[in-house]
Amino acid sequence: MWLDRWTARLLATLDEAGRWLGPLGLRLLLGWEFLEAGLEKLHGQNWFTEIQGRFPLPFNLIPPEMSWQLATGFELAGGVALMLGLGTRFFALSLLVLTVVATAAVHWPMDWQTLADLRQGYAITDDGHGNFKLPLIFMAMLLPLLLSGPGKLSIDHAVWRWWYARRISAPATARPQASRLAR
Repeated sequence: MWLDRWTARLLATLDEAGRWLGPLGLRLLLGWEFLEAGLEKLHGQNWFTEIQGRFPLPFNLIPPEMSWQLATGFELAGGVALMLGLGTRFFALSLLVLTVVATAAVHWPMDWQTLADLRQGYAITDDGHGNFKLPLIFMAMLLPLLLSGPGKLSIDHAVWRWWYARRISAPATARPQASRLAR
């Protein structure tokens, strides 16, 4: 009996810690990685002209210079925003789309006929078979942030708590009536 209560208490404590620390770990790691990628682009040469034809529709219609600037901007802003937990779902979706485009254009194997050929591209380094392992890991890490949000240690959570507290404490006359909302 005491073991059941102790186990339940331990699991409840871990669940609560997970709401604080789980998303924070994802945000910090992903934010840092995207920030680094954005800084490399910011200080590097635009090589998107060489791969523009490999971008999926509609991204292949955007001029390479604009694509470079958009990718750089989203990696820089998104990296910082993820670390802070600001606009987390927006930037998780934006960076997910960016990562899908990058995977299609750069990391996916150029030629593969079988699943065994494709499996060779599931690597960190490109030995002529693609290297989509890291982008796939990033996509899997972005999904919980998109679907579940930034966690409790975030600006998003603080803003939500502030907004909700103001809404609850507002006088009844300042709140919309249910009958008005139904119309």
